[in-house]
Amino acid sequence: MESVVNNKDWADKMKCLIVGHLVRDIIVKDSGIEYRIGGGAYYSAMALSRFCRVEILTSVGEDFPESWLKGLEEAGIVLHTIPAENSTSYRLRYLDGNTRELSLLSTAERITDMPHGSYDIIILNPVAGEITPETVALARKRGDFVAADVQGFIRSPHPGRLKLTGVDGGIFNGLKVLHADVSEAQLVRNLNPDKIEVLLVSRGADVGQAYLRGRKYTYTPARVAVEESTGAGDVFLASFSLFYNDCPFIQALKRASAFTALFLQRRIFDFPMDEVNELARRVTVRPVKSQGI
Repeated sequence: MESVVNNKDWADKMKCLIVGHLVRDIIVKDSGIEYRIGGGAYYSAMALSRFCRVEILTSVGEDFPESWLKGLEEAGIVLHTIPAENSTSYRLRYLDGNTRELSLLSTAERITDMPHGSYDIIILNPVAGEITPETVALARKRGDFVAADVQGFIRSPHPGRLKLTGVDGGIFNGLKVLHADVSEAQLVRNLNPDKIEVLLVSRGADVGQAYLRGRKYTYTPARVAVEESTGAGDVFLASFSLFYNDCPFIQALKRASAFTALFLQRRIFDFPMDEVNELARRVTVRPVKSQGI
């Protein structure tokens, strides 16, 4: 089962914009402390960079390592950077591979405007409230395919132990794709699957839910060994958006689930698409009669 994502001519034409803060992550594990680039925009951009032309609209300060920005540019990613006094920074203390405690240390500038231009896909992936409802509305005016991740919309932008504030789901009405994990979805008030073309509600390695124009499905991811879950939702959203731009809903859902599983297993993005397609056969998708979230 080949995919058009392997076609270089198609990839050259695709243009994607990722909006959200790049993050200075401080990872705390039993093995020690590690500093690395993070943020949903980073993981979404890296997932797409091998398939299409990717641009990131972000805000960072002078404390953001130049080598990290250079690494993105070397991957072919174009950066639109809003200057800030400080970069957004999180401390992630891992209790196990899927459980972590987050503290927000600092935040960069909010993103209230977007580059002019035509994009095949726009992904809104904030980490600390940096994307406003007005920016969501602006994205919908700039492109027909707008996807978003709930995570950064429900997080408090104030430094300290991570606090979740909730959000009115009305700002997502009319989006092509919206992703949230099951706990995040519960904090979105007035969330209506009928008003979003595709709503993805993931549950880690367990059975998730997906809605196509309000019709409910369940999907069971392929299980792989995972030491760390950072970036899972961001890769899932980006890869689903990519595949859904080219494939039917169920096929896109299976491939995105498989793509995410391989990323989590290997923490790289350059695995062959043949392996994605093979693993996708182990992902089950079923329609559900009950339509509630």
